[in-house]
Amino acid sequence: MLGVPMLLLAACGNNDQNEDTSANASEPANSNEQAASNSGSDDRVEIEFWHGMGGGLGETLEELVASYNDSQDSYVITPEYQGSYEELLTQFRTVGGTETAPALVQMFEVGTKYMIDSGFITPVQEWIDKDGYDVTQLEENILSYYTVNDQLYSMPFNSSTPALFFNEEKFVEAGLDPENPPRTFSEIKEAAELLTTDDTYGFSMLGHGWFFEQMIATQGVDYVDQENGRAADATEATFGGEEGLRVYEWLDEMNQAGTFNYFGRDWDDLRAAFQNGDVAMYMDSSAGTKDSVNNASFDVGVSFIPHADEIDPNGVVIGGASVWMGSGISEEEQAAAFDFMKWFNLPEVQAEWHVNTGYFATHPAAYDEDIVATEHEETPQLRVPIDQLQATVPGTATQGALITVFPESREQVVTSLEALYQGTSPEDALSQAIEGTNRAIEVSNRANQ
Repeated sequence: MLGVPMLLLAACGNNDQNEDTSANASEPANSNEQAASNSGSDDRVEIEFWHGMGGGLGETLEELVASYNDSQDSYVITPEYQGSYEELLTQFRTVGGTETAPALVQMFEVGTKYMIDSGFITPVQEWIDKDGYDVTQLEENILSYYTVNDQLYSMPFNSSTPALFFNEEKFVEAGLDPENPPRTFSEIKEAAELLTTDDTYGFSMLGHGWFFEQMIATQGVDYVDQENGRAADATEATFGGEEGLRVYEWLDEMNQAGTFNYFGRDWDDLRAAFQNGDVAMYMDSSAGTKDSVNNASFDVGVSFIPHADEIDPNGVVIGGASVWMGSGISEEEQAAAFDFMKWFNLPEVQAEWHVNTGYFATHPAAYDEDIVATEHEETPQLRVPIDQLQATVPGTATQGALITVFPESREQVVTSLEALYQGTSPEDALSQAIEGTNRAIEVSNRANQ
């Protein structure tokens, strides 16, 4: 054991861009004194690690770093909480490339394109090549998001994907088989009809663009052109075809039938609706699995995300955040940063990270560790998102899109879906999302010329 306390904090809404990034996130205690007490001699190289994990996740991260500092006598990592991911990005923009910039910085996945183009980072591939580190030992479908032109730019840190969560008790009452949950759009729609009562809606989806992106990707379609923005800067959105329309029409049909209810954009509101029995099926982050299971007064089922009837599902796009190495710092500081990255990805460390937080293990061998086996035996639902991730078909669609205006595009998608729920036609609502995304891309590209 590495000494990371078994806090068992199911990461159900703190600071994952694909989860609630700010609500309930309280700032962890400053760890400068702890780092100093662990530093031993004055000749240890000390570097800062900026992160956006508040609350219980922040405490877990602090314990993790303390374990690393105690594991060797060459380096000291000082974690510093910078607020939500958006606040963290703003802070990094002001100091990137300067002497005050951190050696390590956590960044949500939709900030990847900005970080690559910023000039403020050193691709971790440089140190992988220099060190001879075998990166192929890590989970391929996690690494792929942060890999561009065969170069790994950052090291995965906290990774999650969506999954379908359902109330097994209500399934039985409705005559549905919890062991054979619905997978396709038509199956979800039919199940929602059976599950809807005077007190319960059959299905809901959070007001967050992440879930729409996943249902586009699993159809094997890129979100934007230029190979999902990976071959060159994207110039337009590509989710406006029949694949995007399938999603909008599916949601519209359930909304019109009264089997769907929109609970808004707040993760906690939708989670509370599920716990209270107000909705029988919804999609959530895999990192919230354990919390959902533990908080429910009923048995919670977990399954793969829904997919259109016409296609064989391609899988999911990884979400969460990765850790980047700053440029403009000394080689010994970069060496410290890379040493921590390697340590963090050890199977035994990843086993405790997975158990303590609910995030995926970046090293598949972590799932063979005893503490994970025990955890999965107690909560077998945790295996479902792992199986979904590992079954994902590699390709640009499931690799994920790279655009600097991803937050703006997500806002356009959510706004258009809210218009759909208010009566706008699926075609017009989807066009609204496409046009808004294209405007944002055009403005960004023009500014960067």
